[in-house]
Amino acid sequence: MTATHPPFWYERSPVPTPLSIAVHLGWLNGEPSADGVAIRSLRTRQPSGNPTQQLEYMLANTFRQGSSAPALWARARGADTRVIGLTWTDEAQQILALPQSGIRAIGDLRGRRIAVPRCDDIEIDMFRATTLRGVLNALSLEGLADQDVTLVEVERDLRRLYLAEAHALLAGQVDAIYVRGSAGLEIALMLNALVVADIGFHPDPAIRNNNGTPRPLTVSGATLREFPDIVSGFLQLVVDAGHWAASHPLETISYIANETGSAPQLVRAAYGPQLHRKLRVDLAPESLAALGSFNDFLLARGFLDNSVDIGEWVDHAPLRQLHAQPGLHSA
Repeated sequence: MTATHPPFWYERSPVPTPLSIAVHLGWLNGEPSADGVAIRSLRTRQPSGNPTQQLEYMLANTFRQGSSAPALWARARGADTRVIGLTWTDEAQQILALPQSGIRAIGDLRGRRIAVPRCDDIEIDMFRATTLRGVLNALSLEGLADQDVTLVEVERDLRRLYLAEAHALLAGQVDAIYVRGSAGLEIALMLNALVVADIGFHPDPAIRNNNGTPRPLTVSGATLREFPDIVSGFLQLVVDAGHWAASHPLETISYIANETGSAPQLVRAAYGPQLHRKLRVDLAPESLAALGSFNDFLLARGFLDNSVDIGEWVDHAPLRQLHAQPGLHSA
């Protein structure tokens, strides 16, 4: 007799992840497998629109890979989720200024105005958190802190990343803005801006650590407890997608360009020439430490009400079991 399973769902952020590669390869097309299990995109669940990232983590039988801030926020609020993998894909994190500003280096930001977006209609303002983290990390390289600059709040439209900050820069309301990823590079080109600093590929991972570095792969706790075989199968697909990407650089760039809505050349510039090799899934100590550091930052800056115990949140067993299987290749 065929076992009956509940519906399973997945969701991902529109950024480089091995989960997105698996989707573009057609490995997660919502069709039932031989044993009748189907894992469908959460975007098909509600025709009226997607649930917010925060609510996604409260849904049963759901996998997700994306930004750290909403995952940490939901866990801090009691969401029954577990981290089963992390993907660290470096990305451009730039401080921009206009050429006529006289700002040429991080030290020149002392006493200047830097835009920080504000989005009041979301429960965890990850855009504000990401910008603040990036700005403070950049300033720290010259021994500066937030009290050495003026942080100017800019109301952001969630549908138009960085346009509010760009408008504030052009209008003379601020002297510098922070951008990241391929969308950020588009803004830099549009403004013909001077790149004051790019910390996205700094040799110190603590400086690169932010909302997207690393990106957690989470699963609802009930699914992990009740359907470990489903979790193992899903994780295998995502891990294999990362391995596939490592040997298919051109196709990977094309898929990520589609995922982010950016031109391939901007994808290469934003995520580096080794992007196809950076889509692996692991629970490396460096990545776990970075996730903990970002949790501490969110708590200290008031984005979280409670701290997340990273050790309790992470479950090493599914990934460890995959590595124990004979024949599992590595990137």
